Amino acid sequence: MSTAVNTAVFTGAEQTAMDTALAAALRGPRGANPLVGAVVLGPDGTQLVTGYHRGAGTAHAEADAIAEARAAGIDLNGTTMVVTLEPCNHSGRTGPCAQAIIAAGVSRVVYAVDDPHHHAAGGAVTLRTAGVDVASGLARKQATALNREWFDAVQHRRPFVTLHIAQTLDSRIAASDGTSQWISSPESLADNHELRGMIDAILVGTETVLVDNPRLTARNAAGEESGKQPLRVAMGLREIPEDASIRGSDGCFVHLPTRDPAEALAMLYDRDIRHLMVEGGSRILSAFLAAGLVDELIVYLAPTLLGSGTPALHDLGIGTLADAQHWTWDDAGGGAVQALGRDLRLHLKPLAEATVDPTPGKDAVEATEGEH
Repeated sequence: MSTAVNTAVFTGAEQTAMDTALAAALRGPRGANPLVGAVVLGPDGTQLVTGYHRGAGTAHAEADAIAEARAAGIDLNGTTMVVTLEPCNHSGRTGPCAQAIIAAGVSRVVYAVDDPHHHAAGGAVTLRTAGVDVASGLARKQATALNREWFDAVQHRRPFVTLHIAQTLDSRIAASDGTSQWISSPESLADNHELRGMIDAILVGTETVLVDNPRLTARNAAGEESGKQPLRVAMGLREIPEDASIRGSDGCFVHLPTRDPAEALAMLYDRDIRHLMVEGGSRILSAFLAAGLVDELIVYLAPTLLGSGTPALHDLGIGTLADAQHWTWDDAGGGAVQALGRDLRLHLKPLAEATVDPTPGKDAVEATEGEH
């Protein structure tokens, strides 16, 4: 394995293109796949097209950029592609980006950070073997920060976790009599169902199953099941009735007899679940937060006051302000704050004290020519 380092500095056009690619990546949603953006440069450094990954099952950023170029009649021979993550080297729901780049005639690839997922890694080697000039490390820290939660989930071999809360202004998810339909606006409900169609699994506690009898399916505006359906998961020690709606009739249901979020995630990872949405109730939401196992927080905030009722969260084990959990606004997937009907959709991610670099020891200013 070569570890030689090319000391040539990246061009100004490549650095500017990487900034564009990072901004484009934020247009996609977080989840089982990383946020990735790609820009194609002409031989003179002009930005020709921009692509980004729109979510699991859709074209990767590189393929998206290539498709944009072809639609515009742009010849990609001799061009440079600047991308925020190492092009993938495997076939899943989409083909390998490394091969697509080679077939398109791109002559140079500049990427920010190596792909840590062993199934997808190796694209750089494939590209070099085919004669493509490959350089990595440009904006490595920014690209790592962009996908810090995803890198963490991959490293720890667990699903990426989205926590969803629909609550009132005073942080209630149900009134004192237990009623909760509908706190959220129709627009928020539609947004939630769209998200359900993108994830691998949706989880609630057994108490929620027994009290609310949810279906947990992805449905369209007419209330009909639509598109890909998530695995429906009940977590807890109580038995699930045979006639519970969550069971459905498609066999896409599992009961996890545990109260430990880490154990539940391990069980789901073994079932090939890579993106989990946790919907409640409040004890389940609190358990995942207290365990530090939430990568993304989506809150639908209704302009409603109850004054009493079921709180969105219970004790997180925090006794002093110094130990508080801190979150920051997340601009990915449409923005940190969106108006949905009368509601606000808040999108947040954990505020990291320090960002862990998945490829330590590499200079972010210089291009590396070794195999990874």
